[in-house]
Amino acid sequence: MPDRRTDPVLTELTLTVNGERRRAAIDTRTSLLDLLRETFGLTGTKNGCSHGQCGACTVLLDGRRVNACLVLAVTAQHAEVRTVEGLAADGELHPLQRAFIEHDAFQCGYCTPGQLCSAVGMLEEVARGWPSAVTVDGAPTVTPDEVRERMSGNLCRCGAYVNLVPAIVEAAR
Repeated sequence: MPDRRTDPVLTELTLTVNGERRRAAIDTRTSLLDLLRETFGLTGTKNGCSHGQCGACTVLLDGRRVNACLVLAVTAQHAEVRTVEGLAADGELHPLQRAFIEHDAFQCGYCTPGQLCSAVGMLEEVARGWPSAVTVDGAPTVTPDEVRERMSGNLCRCGAYVNLVPAIVEAAR
């Protein structure tokens, strides 16, 4: 006899990932991270902690930064998701990707996809005028203090922060 408490409940999901409309039949308990990696084969997004504490799984959901390990995929119905695989356009790296390379803003690279997606979202927040805890009088600007504050949810076990901050500041120009 089936056990309703543990049997999967499947649902159809349609969303746009990196500009491409995607459909999948998924278990309602599937995280956005697992959908991206296991169903769609987009392995750039990493699982660092499964608790939303490290930021390795950061993607953009309708333009906002989210920890994909904490988001149930079903909540992304009809949403737009952008992963690290969707940052480059027309064969050209995103300005943040170029700045990360130029500033050697990574070591092992495991956190880099999440750092990049978070930085893209962070720069959009600044462009919208959203203040952070360190914004001083008026509209925020991309200063090292702003970058450190806004990127604080993305951890790097290698300690590449010293190069991440100037890379993001430069790309913002």
